[in-house]
Amino acid sequence: MPEMPFSPRNTRREFLHSAIAGAGLLAPALAGAQQKPAPENEKAQADENISPAEDLMREHGVLNRILLIYDNHLQKLTGKRPFDGSVLASAADIVRHFVEEYHEKLEEDFLFPRFRKAVKLVNLVDTLQTQHKAGRDLTAKIKELAGTATLKYVSSDSDKLGDALRAFLHMYRPHEAREDTVLFPAFRTIVSAHEYDALGEDFEKREDELFGDEGFFKVVDQVAGLEKRLGIYELAQFTPK
Repeated sequence: MPEMPFSPRNTRREFLHSAIAGAGLLAPALAGAQQKPAPENEKAQADENISPAEDLMREHGVLNRILLIYDNHLQKLTGKRPFDGSVLASAADIVRHFVEEYHEKLEEDFLFPRFRKAVKLVNLVDTLQTQHKAGRDLTAKIKELAGTATLKYVSSDSDKLGDALRAFLHMYRPHEAREDTVLFPAFRTIVSAHEYDALGEDFEKREDELFGDEGFFKVVDQVAGLEKRLGIYELAQFTPK
């Protein structure tokens, strides 16, 4: 049988036939892939292969939720409304153990020394470390005053607590914003890819040592529990009417 002469039309027809046939073979495979069950532990999967910067930034998300809890109590203090001091004390405990003793220690032990050695953003690093110390002093005050100032609006304790909360909010919002937009992106430029990846493993190891498996998610659950006690957990309530 003589071969058909070459033409763009014949070529296009042959391509379409092969594409359709290929799609027919591919469809069952795709269907099978879509029917695979989801991982049993989605949280553990989400925690794998996370970069150091992403790890630090999601921890800032926890801090931001604590700032909302602090802001809620500050509003109640300003309006002279009663509140449960145990919620505020628990929030301060999370700041102490998760933010200060873990998150900020990671920055002070692993990031700040490398920036100083590279002579890069040294002024920023010095300011951030000074603010870490100031934050720890404020946390101690908030923890101490959380119970005593609950209903004693005639005493100076409520004023001191309000001042401590206000100072904490005033400092940490720009503090974490500067880290997210300047410090963490610059960190990739002063370490090798291998060192950067190894740090991610170091961060995860330290988190497991301090908080157990899935430690980050456990802390998130603790914060969510406090939000629910305050009635600020539902995200929709923050949408403008």
